[in-house]
Amino acid sequence: MVRKITFGALWLGFVTYAFLLAPPTQPVTFELIKNLCIGQWQDINPLVIALFYLMGIWPIIYSALVFINGREQKIPAWPFAIASFAVGIFALLPYLAMREPNKQFVGKKNAFIKVLDSHLLGIILTVATVILVTFGLRGGDWGNFVQQWQTSRFIHVMSIDFCLLCLLFPTLLRDDMACRGWQNPQFFWLIALLPLFGPLIYLCVRPPLPEVGTETILY
Repeated sequence: MVRKITFGALWLGFVTYAFLLAPPTQPVTFELIKNLCIGQWQDINPLVIALFYLMGIWPIIYSALVFINGREQKIPAWPFAIASFAVGIFALLPYLAMREPNKQFVGKKNAFIKVLDSHLLGIILTVATVILVTFGLRGGDWGNFVQQWQTSRFIHVMSIDFCLLCLLFPTLLRDDMACRGWQNPQFFWLIALLPLFGPLIYLCVRPPLPEVGTETILY
């Protein structure tokens, strides 16, 4: 119950902050989002470009855990996972609040679970992340980014969203490790305390899920 209240309060607090206390939405925000989506990056700070696309990497990282963990949950994981591609942690926090601890994977892996469980997915995501981070750090203007963070709701909230995604990943990590029969507290803390690249390393090296019983409906 304490966990549910904590996640619920965090979700409510972030929503309140994002819409009432964060910097105002700038007139150019929707034009900026459109240009980021279609690849028209002229005059856009590379740090903003990298952050925007990293926010597309995070939902895939979380999906690689929540679709597996969600199989035995009372609530389906897929609506929250899909919505997270658009609104990030705003969508995932309600699922984290309502889910129950689940340390066992029951049934066989279907094609979708096999993709999410594969090391290849982790490697692809890691390569893409390295490219994005390198691009942002090498060409980015930190002074401009700080200014945008202070004046633009989109940049401000997206940055906090990114930090929360890093911070909350361990809430799913322990159960995912348990599903694989992997008891390694030192490795858990290494992954938990290494932002972004810790979860990517985990996807690249975690043992495959054991298959127990028969195929069940994917949630």
